[in-house]
Amino acid sequence: MVIEYHKFYSKNLGRDMEFKVYGNGGKPVLCVPCQSGRFYEFEDMHMLDVYAPYIESGSIQVFTIDTIDSQTLVASGDPRARIELHESWIKYIVDEAIPAFKKINGNSDIKFAVTGLSLGALHAATLYFRFPDIFDAVMCFSGLYSNEFYFGDYHDDLTYINSPQQFIKGMPDDHSYLDKYRSGRMIICVGQGAWERETLESTKYFGSVLAEKDIGAFVDIWGNDVNHDWDWWYVQAAYFLPKLLDL
Repeated sequence: MVIEYHKFYSKNLGRDMEFKVYGNGGKPVLCVPCQSGRFYEFEDMHMLDVYAPYIESGSIQVFTIDTIDSQTLVASGDPRARIELHESWIKYIVDEAIPAFKKINGNSDIKFAVTGLSLGALHAATLYFRFPDIFDAVMCFSGLYSNEFYFGDYHDDLTYINSPQQFIKGMPDDHSYLDKYRSGRMIICVGQGAWERETLESTKYFGSVLAEKDIGAFVDIWGNDVNHDWDWWYVQAAYFLPKLLDL
């Protein structure tokens, strides 16, 4: 498998940002790590073992990135400053990282799949639903789909657009994005075991919001033995990845 490490300066964040690339072509898949995770998490935790057959066959090319959650969603302090920095991270991905990834992929017109685990699932859903001209597939495991968990009763324009549960519920029925969502692939999965109570409640509610808007996401709730942990995320990824990519 071809593996590349990259680092470049982000104007939006005012710092160097790192990422890794696995494979040399195919459908690009952006992988967002767990809470405060780093770009090497999917490799270190062996999630790339699940993706490896598709990478090696040339079906997909995986890009893994850093989060800055410890300074934004899970930080303390001024909520406006935190969400503004989070929005700068979103702009780094959309305006800087994605163009760089397309250049590496060699196809400037290609759309991305995005996936995330736990807090990374919120990020993945936010990216997919905010930017349907960039992303056409999303796979989320064990996520919360409202950022109220991190900001409490504080709300503003930026918390709203970074909380897919909220902005989709408030989206007009004639919004042009709805048809774009309906033409994409959406997989949202959660277990009912240990540490999944809040994510289970959020997943069920988010599923109802999507259904109200006639957005055909596949919302799948696994059993009482399915915990909020890597052992189950491996199983879920192996099951859903070919469905997400229509392989």
